[in-house]
Amino acid sequence: MMTEKVLIVDDEPDIRELLEITLGRMSLATESAADLTSARRLLSTEKFSLCLTDMRLPDGDGIELVKYIQAEYKQMPVAMITAHGSTETAIKALKAGAFDFVSKPVDLQKLRDLINSALRLAHKKPLQGSTDAANTVQSGTSITGQSAAIRQLREQINKLARSQAPIYISGESGCGKELAARAIHQQSARSDAPFVAINCGAIPQNLVESELFGHLKGSFTGADKDKQGLFQAAHGGTLFLDEIADLPLQMQVKLLRVIQEKAVRPVGSQKEEAVDVRLLSATHKNLAREVELGNMRQDLFFRINVIELAVPSLRERQEDLQELTLTILNKIAKEDTTTVCEIDDEAVASLRQYSFPGNVRELENILQRAATLCEDKIIRAANLEFMNTPQAAKTVEEIHQQAIGDSGAQINDILPESSSNDIPSDFSLEKHLESIEIEAIEKALEETRWNKTAAAKKLGMSFRSLRYRLKKLGLD
Repeated sequence: MMTEKVLIVDDEPDIRELLEITLGRMSLATESAADLTSARRLLSTEKFSLCLTDMRLPDGDGIELVKYIQAEYKQMPVAMITAHGSTETAIKALKAGAFDFVSKPVDLQKLRDLINSALRLAHKKPLQGSTDAANTVQSGTSITGQSAAIRQLREQINKLARSQAPIYISGESGCGKELAARAIHQQSARSDAPFVAINCGAIPQNLVESELFGHLKGSFTGADKDKQGLFQAAHGGTLFLDEIADLPLQMQVKLLRVIQEKAVRPVGSQKEEAVDVRLLSATHKNLAREVELGNMRQDLFFRINVIELAVPSLRERQEDLQELTLTILNKIAKEDTTTVCEIDDEAVASLRQYSFPGNVRELENILQRAATLCEDKIIRAANLEFMNTPQAAKTVEEIHQQAIGDSGAQINDILPESSSNDIPSDFSLEKHLESIEIEAIEKALEETRWNKTAAAKKLGMSFRSLRYRLKKLGLD
């Protein structure tokens, strides 16, 4: 097997010697250059798998070399050697396309980890086009569509996957930010290691530190055993922090330190543990605005927002709607081990006329419900329930009348009592009907001793319809 070769670019002989010895012990061949001119000459005559370059060089800086290699040798990762604590320099290098950076004095273990990751990336073949592996992610779903916005997103993901830079993924709720994060991980040198995702807004504030960094037994009430944090769980892989703007300010300080030091301290511990994690983060909020409002630390904002990846809303990629619909219906059929539902032209037209404030996630919910309740495996316009539209109100009314059973109750019979004939200003028909549906379902389940098949029959609906309603109403 051919020995891989690394190009070392540094004007300090001691640093070059240290790197040559370290890489030699890793069974890697090396060539050294003291300046940009020598480095370019070596690049033109020999083949390298990786380049390690200092920032300050006699005839220029390392950023110039990063840009040169990005343009001429796209498959070659470049790692920057920076002065200790030089955050601004590191960020510039990452934005220019550097794979990662290591600070002086060089930590040899961190250097070895960086080199191993970079060499794995060097062996990955670039993804071509828009219908290849760039679409596929670990979860078994895909970034579906052929619109210009989605093609551009795939190209950006393909490029960003070849870096270790922290990435901030922006976009509306439900547009697929986690899907983009998974795609970056799957195409990166870390694809064989864990991908760990967490919604920061879903963690109780008193448990955030323990969830992220872990804790030792006895460190607080209820800590009956040692617990690994999410950073440790993602070691060697990727950690995706969704809704990062919801982190409390005191946790933002600790997160910043972890990013800078690449080490965590579990709650109750006096020692830090080194972690090798690529950080991806996202939120539907405007982070710059959150900084202005004092909800987000500016220094953390700069560290997580080295590169921004914007995920388009469904409104910006309407031409993908039909392909997305078919993909989602196939996914639903596979999960339910049943035949795929068809969707008629009128239903497709209804989908095209809707604005989808909840984006792809809302489309999935609409189709999941429609596939559950449609007849003859054909989704019709009447099966589609849209948010805050007359069509939605009508559909909700029909469904809840079915849940009530054959009692013959009409809408006027189930409105809340009032001293006048007017509907209260704060009245929500959907919520009111939902509460009646919950009451009817719970009563049917109690009467049948929680036999769901018997309860569905009593309610005049199929077992699948009842299962769907239980899940949606949070009763399962």
